[in-house]
Amino acid sequence: MLHPLFLATNAWGLILLGVILVVILIYLGARIKIVPQATEYVIERLGKYYSTWRSGIHFLVPFVDRIRKTYNPKGHITDSVNLKEQVLDFAPQAVITKDNVTMQIDTVVFLQITDSKQYIYGAENPGMLIDTLTATTLRNIIGELELDQTLTSRDLINERMRLILDEATDPWGIKINRVELKNIIPPKEIREAMEKQMIAERERRKSILIAEGSKASNILVAQGEKEATILRAEAKKEAAVREAEGRSEAILIVQTATAKGLELIKAAKADHAVLTLEAYKAMEVVANGQATKIIIPSELQGVVGLASGLLESLKDPGKEPEKK
Repeated sequence: MLHPLFLATNAWGLILLGVILVVILIYLGARIKIVPQATEYVIERLGKYYSTWRSGIHFLVPFVDRIRKTYNPKGHITDSVNLKEQVLDFAPQAVITKDNVTMQIDTVVFLQITDSKQYIYGAENPGMLIDTLTATTLRNIIGELELDQTLTSRDLINERMRLILDEATDPWGIKINRVELKNIIPPKEIREAMEKQMIAERERRKSILIAEGSKASNILVAQGEKEATILRAEAKKEAAVREAEGRSEAILIVQTATAKGLELIKAAKADHAVLTLEAYKAMEVVANGQATKIIIPSELQGVVGLASGLLESLKDPGKEPEKK
């Protein structure tokens, strides 16, 4: 039969062994790493670079392997490397233009880590280095431009900065995708002068538009008057033509009627007395006009005398008319 003290000692030994096994299992479980997508770990073995873990499950050899910690682009310490595109928004920087105008410019840099090993071993705190490099590059570029060029050449400045930063950060395993000038803030005096210039430019454009509108209106009025004058002239011309045509047709009708009358008289074989009477009728028509003097042809004088004699004979039947 075992002694109670021996049994108690064995129980505590088993408990201690169980605790040790649990600790070992927890430790070994902590050495198992699952790497997410678009993330990498840099592994050092005995203080020296060993490998780069990509997405999947991995195991760290106890007391030999360790994950190398580093700074992310925003300056925070981390044990993983993010391969997704990231953005760095830097504080405004004071820059001086070629014409000695001081202004504030803040930039935004879009970058992506392409090589985890170069990123960790190539530079200490790459984010801070990019910030400093961006500020110095921006000062150099703006120093070559005047104020107006700076305000109107954003695309040129962005592209030049991207090329310079991309070349400088390539040994660090970083790719600079884009660089954007977020804000350009000139001094207050320059902004006020620019606002006044903008107001003057708008007033100038307004005056030009008003003048062009007035010019166009006058041209339209003149064109309208011209067309109206032409139409009135054409209307008068058309009326005159129509009136002349009417007179011509009337004369033609009268002449045609006269010709037909003469043809009828000729066809009736009228004698000289009938023709003389017709002439006398025509004279009656003439006498009804406004003329104060009438010249009677000699052929009609005999007819007048004959008519007078007939009247006298009618008054005194026994008296013969005088012969002239």
